[in-house]
Amino acid sequence: MTTLLALDTATEACSVALLHDGKVLSHYEVIPRLHAQKLLPMIQQLLGEAGIALSAVDAIAFGRGPGAFTGVRIAIGVVQGLAFALERPVLAVSNLALLAQRAWREHGAAQVAAAIDARMDEVYWGCYREQAGEMRLVGEEAVLAPPAVALPDDATGQWFGAGTGWGYAERLAVQPSAVDASLLPHALDLLTLGQFAWERGEGVAADFAQPVYLRDKVAVAKAQK
Repeated sequence: MTTLLALDTATEACSVALLHDGKVLSHYEVIPRLHAQKLLPMIQQLLGEAGIALSAVDAIAFGRGPGAFTGVRIAIGVVQGLAFALERPVLAVSNLALLAQRAWREHGAAQVAAAIDARMDEVYWGCYREQAGEMRLVGEEAVLAPPAVALPDDATGQWFGAGTGWGYAERLAVQPSAVDASLLPHALDLLTLGQFAWERGEGVAADFAQPVYLRDKVAVAKAQK
């Protein structure tokens, strides 16, 4: 039976989760600027609760962004260090997808407009639909000014707004049926999405554990014009 470790530090929340022997354990704390000090002890505590060594882990899933640059880099550094040492594959998962998965888990929202506050008067934005228990991206993720966001062209029915980007709700060009602007990514949902990715054979070597900031893509696109 597969043993998966999941960790995320891309936002104010720091969380880890473990799937072992069919059981799930997790730790979740909202601790801005303390991720670097807390992450490894949280992992060690989780492994201790499960009664296993780190070497029992088959793969490591991580939140690859978008999110706070420092937070994403902390996750990448820890994941690469552990995966290189263990010679284990890694599974990169979008933090916007984590928000959507959490909204499905906690609110039963099958269509989610996920938004993370990107600062500089912008939001990280992605729209997701539930398919067989997995929130799947519809269209592309982007970093946008609040008035520039949009639902997919084929959008119908009710949409749920999830994430800190909904603090701009009055300026966002989308009116969902309900909103939870306090929602942050959680490693429990990373574990779920990591399992789907693992079953599809999407694990890659630690070298390929790279962050996704979205703002980089915008800068490259502008430079090419």
